[in-house]
Amino acid sequence: MSPALALEFVLLAALWGASFLFMRIGAAELGAWPTAGVRVALAAVFLLPVFALPAVRAAFRQHRARILFVGLLNSGIPFALYAFAVMHVPTGLTAILNATVPLSGAAVAWLWLGERPDGSRLLGLLIGFAGVALLVVGKASGAPGPSGAAAPADALALWAMLAAIAATLCYGLAASFTKKYLQGVHPLATATGSQIGAALGLAVPTLWLWPAAPVSAHAWWAMGAVALLCTAIAYILFFRIIDQAGPSKALTVTFLVPVFALLYGTLFLDERITPWTLVCGLVIVCGTALSTGLVRWPRRA
Repeated sequence: MSPALALEFVLLAALWGASFLFMRIGAAELGAWPTAGVRVALAAVFLLPVFALPAVRAAFRQHRARILFVGLLNSGIPFALYAFAVMHVPTGLTAILNATVPLSGAAVAWLWLGERPDGSRLLGLLIGFAGVALLVVGKASGAPGPSGAAAPADALALWAMLAAIAATLCYGLAASFTKKYLQGVHPLATATGSQIGAALGLAVPTLWLWPAAPVSAHAWWAMGAVALLCTAIAYILFFRIIDQAGPSKALTVTFLVPVFALLYGTLFLDERITPWTLVCGLVIVCGTALSTGLVRWPRRA
């Protein structure tokens, strides 16, 4: 990458890492579904000006049904699941689980599109999912209490981790759907149209579950930030990196996102980073790197 593109790469990781922090602030007052609904609605508004480009409008009109559907699968549902997750587990842990998106994508592509991974990538899938299992089991076992015995597991924390894993599955399904049905479609049409589709899909649960208490300015600022910075601008940066460096290099941003999320959680939310979380996160990252082909298991000569 050129220095300018590398800077955009780091900026993208910083923005996506911050999304967990902003969702935590917003969801504390709005709840999971309204948080996701507001996020995609505001992002759609911020991205609407790209429809001024004739090529973007034409691409959206031609593929609007599939673009709107993939928006619900790629933004609406996973954003709600992540908003629920950050309400009950640390944002850094949620971001580590989010790093398994390439694992889910590879698994779905294998089962749906028949893209069977080779030996090295299959090993990566096994290592990555083992890391996820260790992380969940470690959380389920609870922290040692005063007597040395493990404290009972927090049921909501377990559901939150399962929600984050389900969100990665949504991303994997959306990636294969996009590859199968939206290959070559203008990326700005997909980015903007998908946010519109997600906003339409979440409109009813957002209004139905809207909190009775007034929402503070602090929460509104967080929602504006996650929509503008972490969704609208981040999408544009992501597609720029794909265009200039290719999807494989763009995908490596997944490895940096948890670093920023852990940093923000420690600085602004007083979250504690446990050694077990770091070890499991390293296992997940190594497995993801193998499963995506970014690194290869050395072969015997």
